[in-house]
Amino acid sequence: MKRFALVKPLLVTALLFAGAVQAAPDARQVLAASPVDDIVARYPAMMSQGIREGLKRSGRLPPVVADTIGNVVSNSFRAADIEQQIITDLQKQLTDAQLEAVQDWYETPVARKISAAEIAASAPTAWQQIQARAPELNSKYKGTRKADMFDRFDRASRATESAVDTTIAVQLGLATAMAAFSSDSVNYDQLRQRIESQRSMLTGVVGQQVYDSYLYTYENIGAQEMNLYLGFLESPAGAAFSKVVTNSIQQAITDPIESVGRQLAQFLSPAPANSQ
Repeated sequence: MKRFALVKPLLVTALLFAGAVQAAPDARQVLAASPVDDIVARYPAMMSQGIREGLKRSGRLPPVVADTIGNVVSNSFRAADIEQQIITDLQKQLTDAQLEAVQDWYETPVARKISAAEIAASAPTAWQQIQARAPELNSKYKGTRKADMFDRFDRASRATESAVDTTIAVQLGLATAMAAFSSDSVNYDQLRQRIESQRSMLTGVVGQQVYDSYLYTYENIGAQEMNLYLGFLESPAGAAFSKVVTNSIQQAITDPIESVGRQLAQFLSPAPANSQ
């Protein structure tokens, strides 16, 4: 695809008379222009709901315990902390020119339309709609240009890759809590090996979920608009922005999860019988 440039108009009069140069936007301004801050605000609720439902479906824990774990996880993460991690990493790893290019993109009408669709699809309640409409949308878009664009989107956004890595890290961190209710005694290395062995299967499952979400989220985004979006994601500034955001979110989520798992294990483990 040909590269495109979004050129910000120069305020020539102001430059001539004031001698001032417009300062490059800082990372906080760029994040505010993007949909990322709105989506991150929903992460604690999304994580809590996802973990709660996953534990209930596994059948290994009573529903009340699954709800307790979901609540502990929700209370262990703050959207403000995740957002600050992203801002810090963006400021360190992106140049002023890259930050400006990202903000320029998100100020375009196409980007605003796409951002609104992504924010709407990030609501915890949206997942039920995504699942319900998946068969219809898979059939509707089979063999279309939008379906063909998915691989480009997935590579550029690292959606499946990042989701799989995060899921494995969260599973490993919570395994200690689940082990408290299991007679199958295994150590950390065994748990890690067991969970890692599921990566291939998990990639297939998550990849399909990402595809279902992609069709649902961008249903009202035209092929030309999607092509512009992919052009941004594949540009040096867009690629750098996406990489930092996904890595920062993953780090902000997975760093404390082992500690959360240990706390849950202590909280949920049966108290030892008093010796007489």
